[in-house]
Amino acid sequence: MLRSYLSLLLCGLSAILLVTPSVSQSVFAGKYNPNVEIGAQPAGWTDLPGVDDQRHSLKDLADRDVVVVVFTCNSCPYAVDYEERINRLAEKYSVAGSRVGVVAINVNKVEADLMPAMKKRAQERKFKFPYLFDETQQIAKAFGAVRTPEFFVLNKERRIVYMGAMDDNTKENAVKVHYLEDAIQATLSGKPIATTETPPVGCLIRFVRERKKQ
Repeated sequence: MLRSYLSLLLCGLSAILLVTPSVSQSVFAGKYNPNVEIGAQPAGWTDLPGVDDQRHSLKDLADRDVVVVVFTCNSCPYAVDYEERINRLAEKYSVAGSRVGVVAINVNKVEADLMPAMKKRAQERKFKFPYLFDETQQIAKAFGAVRTPEFFVLNKERRIVYMGAMDDNTKENAVKVHYLEDAIQATLSGKPIATTETPPVGCLIRFVRERKKQ
């Protein structure tokens, strides 16, 4: 009787597995990115306002062989934890003749992340990188970004060659692998990137919910 019961149970489980649909995912999704894969060429940005009261476009960095795009904000604790690391990265590549550009983009629309707060934060923390605001949130969607902070490395053709976390630990003194810096250096030297995608760690981007038309 026990053997019969186990057989019935196994058959039932098999039937469930056969009829249960798999989780849908974009054909062009990466391993961790729900919408975009490595090698994709996402739409850039044009005329985005920055904390410097200037308008910025991806074309402004046309002379750079590598562009690092960081989706971040003011209100996320993880984003705050990475501010100094991003600042040092930007400062490293701010020298004359640098082949690397670093840009941070915020798309959150809560009060703590709007432009007045961004300007205050940038001044207090002495940001060394352009800090831009995209009210439409379309830039983050184009990159498939879902968290803050989330990092992307674009090559000369502006294709994504790395995306995910900056490093392997949110606590800086415990970091052992610098994914972002390794990807930058490999791209500059024309070598394969050891790790092209990692899961981003941070707060979810606060996308405005789109109401379905009835």
